[in-house]
Amino acid sequence: MRRTSGVLLHLTSLPSRFGIGDLGPEALRFAEFLALAGQKRWQMLPLGPVAASLGASPYSSFSAFAGNVLCVSPEALCEEGLLARRELDACALPRTGRVDFPAVARAKTALLRQIFDRAWPRVEDDPAFRAFILDNATWLPDFGLFMAAKERFGGAAWTDWPEGLRLRREEALRAYGEELHREIVFRQYCQWLFFRQWGNLRDELARLDIELVGDVPIYVTHDSADVWANQRLFKLDAAGRPLKVAGVPPDYFSKTGQRWGNPVFDWEVVEAEGFAWWISRLRHNLGLFDVVRLDHFRGFAAYWEIDAAEKTAVKGRWVPAPGARLLEALRAAHGSLPLIAEDLGIITEDVVALKERFGLPGMKILQFAFGPHTPESPDAPHNHEKNCVVYTGTHDNNTTRGWFAEEATPAVRRLLARYLGHKPTEATIVREMLRLALASPADHAMLPAQDLLDLGSEARMNVPGVARGNWGWRAPEGGLCLRGAGRALAEDLRGLCELYGRTPRGPAEEEPAA
Repeated sequence: MRRTSGVLLHLTSLPSRFGIGDLGPEALRFAEFLALAGQKRWQMLPLGPVAASLGASPYSSFSAFAGNVLCVSPEALCEEGLLARRELDACALPRTGRVDFPAVARAKTALLRQIFDRAWPRVEDDPAFRAFILDNATWLPDFGLFMAAKERFGGAAWTDWPEGLRLRREEALRAYGEELHREIVFRQYCQWLFFRQWGNLRDELARLDIELVGDVPIYVTHDSADVWANQRLFKLDAAGRPLKVAGVPPDYFSKTGQRWGNPVFDWEVVEAEGFAWWISRLRHNLGLFDVVRLDHFRGFAAYWEIDAAEKTAVKGRWVPAPGARLLEALRAAHGSLPLIAEDLGIITEDVVALKERFGLPGMKILQFAFGPHTPESPDAPHNHEKNCVVYTGTHDNNTTRGWFAEEATPAVRRLLARYLGHKPTEATIVREMLRLALASPADHAMLPAQDLLDLGSEARMNVPGVARGNWGWRAPEGGLCLRGAGRALAEDLRGLCELYGRTPRGPAEEEPAA
């Protein structure tokens, strides 16, 4: 196993002219930055469609399979001849440090409809488009009808649709499929554009020898094509509403726990069907990514189940899950398990046993390492095993600079000084923590882009338990490419990775004198 390092940066956080990071030139420039910096992995958050009504969270999506078409690149469409240059300039949005999701959705949807209207008379006869629909037949028809029906019923949740459609009666599916045919094809066409551009990015990353790391949430959103099309797989009442919902008990992030509200799986039914839905989901994601992070891995051993009527996650119970049998089925279907286990939070022996049985690397978070528990903390570098991924922090943490300035107590700062052998300051702490991550025995180190840029809490991606104002951070232009300061940052990072054995040294580098 080679030692590697990579960067955690969600696609939407890239700079662009169109209000949101996308699959266009800036993604390719970032890939070149990673290559020069000696990085071997680019980790993203989930790629599914997001909505302002769901807080724009990539963990609350209308589909576990579809792509976020807000990330379709207008510039790439222009290169394909689908947009004129003047039209490209007209759809640009003001350059800001945060994504305005409603504004982006309006602009990008109008643009995609314009392109689709031109293609409409002939798109269904396009052999490539027809092949795309066939290749994605397990989810794309349901997703297209789901999104078209949401549009038809003013955005209403599927549980409020007419009974026949809500219950997926054959005559209703046929009737609405005919009525909404053009809108269904539009949704499928947008997905075709997204995955075509995604394929181009993957090809470029493969050329640069950079792996993509994806993120698969254990749960799916109740108001999604997945639950509507597979109601039998979830604990729902006769009207389709959740009987039990998911979350986690009180922990480091929240005194009342986190009530996520996702419906929990009826694992008996899922297993009776041979875990077919999960196999399809993993196969799809491993077609998009080289490695997949399983979010909330502890839920595969046992999950926190909350009565849907409860307002918080305090009152819940642990329910065993068939994680070993699921992973066996996934391995049998795929042949290997290129997965990362997100094993944060309350971790019990059964979770550790499940992870170790399948040889899955877990996660270590340096921000969690320092306190009275440091000598025995699994997050402290001296306790890291090789088969793990070390992060300074994740998308749920503050940035390292923000953590040190706003969250690290005087006691934590004193302990950090003892651990490092000198007193860190707000100006030096990020560099110190990056060095700890890269020097760790862990096979893989993952560095949040915000820490590479030495940014404060204004650049935080998410505050768990807060429903609004998250997920919008965008990287400043020029910081993560090969122009100006970005090139110097890439060269400096490469030097650190060479020093700590995470990338081969350049041919011109000489051994230090004895």
